[in-house]
Amino acid sequence: MKSDFYAAISQIAAERGIPRESVQEVVEQALVTAYRRYLGNNPPPMEVSVKIDPVTGEARVFAEKQVVEDVDDDRFEVALEDARRIRPDAEVGEMVMVESTPNDFGRIAAQTAKQVVLQRIKEVERDHVYGEFMEREGEIVTAQVQRHAKGNVILEMGKAEAVLPPKEQSPADRYYPGQRIKVYLQEIRREERGPRLIVSRSHRDLIKRLFEMEVPEIYNGAVEIKSIAREPGVRTKVAVAARQEGVDPVGSCVGMRGIRIQNIVNELNNEKIDVVQWSPDIRTFISNALSPAAAIEVQLNEEEKSAVVIVPDKQQSLAIGKEGQNVRLAAKLTGWRIDIKSASELLEEEREMAEAREAAQAEALAVESAMALAKVEHRKVGANSMVRFQNTDLGPLPAELIGQTVDVRAIQDKINIYYNDKLIASYIVEEEEE
Repeated sequence: MKSDFYAAISQIAAERGIPRESVQEVVEQALVTAYRRYLGNNPPPMEVSVKIDPVTGEARVFAEKQVVEDVDDDRFEVALEDARRIRPDAEVGEMVMVESTPNDFGRIAAQTAKQVVLQRIKEVERDHVYGEFMEREGEIVTAQVQRHAKGNVILEMGKAEAVLPPKEQSPADRYYPGQRIKVYLQEIRREERGPRLIVSRSHRDLIKRLFEMEVPEIYNGAVEIKSIAREPGVRTKVAVAARQEGVDPVGSCVGMRGIRIQNIVNELNNEKIDVVQWSPDIRTFISNALSPAAAIEVQLNEEEKSAVVIVPDKQQSLAIGKEGQNVRLAAKLTGWRIDIKSASELLEEEREMAEAREAAQAEALAVESAMALAKVEHRKVGANSMVRFQNTDLGPLPAELIGQTVDVRAIQDKINIYYNDKLIASYIVEEEEE
């Protein structure tokens, strides 16, 4: 039959939610402390241990004592004859572990160990909570709202208390006491007052965990979430890809009649979710990311990692989204800067560019014609590789032309230098300020 002591330890363990062995270990450590206090101030260094019989509840103290011929202080010394009953080869001067349970140890223990036991049980309880949640960091957990405190929402998670800071709250949520919600266990901090659990409703990985719960194909690896872009409480885009042939990644996430995605939307209080198909071809991926708008063409600038997406005129506002939200989320999802243009804008730009090219070509032809009709003057290249023309030094010209004669043609705002009818230098003449 188990003792009352055993029952008491079991009851404490059950109430605190910690292993019974941990409670017993705490009590034994507390009794060691109580025995050391019993020894008085400044006792010599010695090993002490306490063992509690889980059935009878009897506490037995074992202390290390020095073997002597004549005992002066039985708290620290043991007679040679008594020591050899414990260890036959014991000699004077050696240390032997001897049972040293005081006659009134039960009363002493009860008085001195009470505070230590309570304190240590609290520490064990904190360690147990920390250990319980340490391996669950990054998981989704169901918690119950307790109260609000300075903008934080305090949640109950079994024996632990979690904090939902303002920046981790979703604008779509309303928190009231007793409400049960799913949260993302973002961080576990070990502080003096105990473990501090930080949870989030705005973290993008909350979306990932919800999909893993609702979509078996994601949980078993047939479908993979490649990237997530989220504006909490408003809208989220999720890019998915199939890892098994024949699996429809988008259809798997949406579910029959949209039941799977609707469950996630409900959990997030109607936050809009777009599921798009990921593609290794960045043009296709960017086009998919702008869903529900349809792209006509995607022009890439690999160096700047930017893209210009051409969409039909009627879909330009859809592609951009309210206050730029659709294109902003698509950019986050793909990692590319995206600029949206309508087909009319593109045609207008191309027309303007064509006109600009034609104007430039006409100007170049005019200059070429004028230069061909300009008067040719001959100049000798000086030792400094320069040519003097109209009171201006032009150059430097290639060193091999030093001493050679070159042809100079000038029109109103341009001077060209030729050698053997080959253009070797051209200069723009700036108008002098009046």
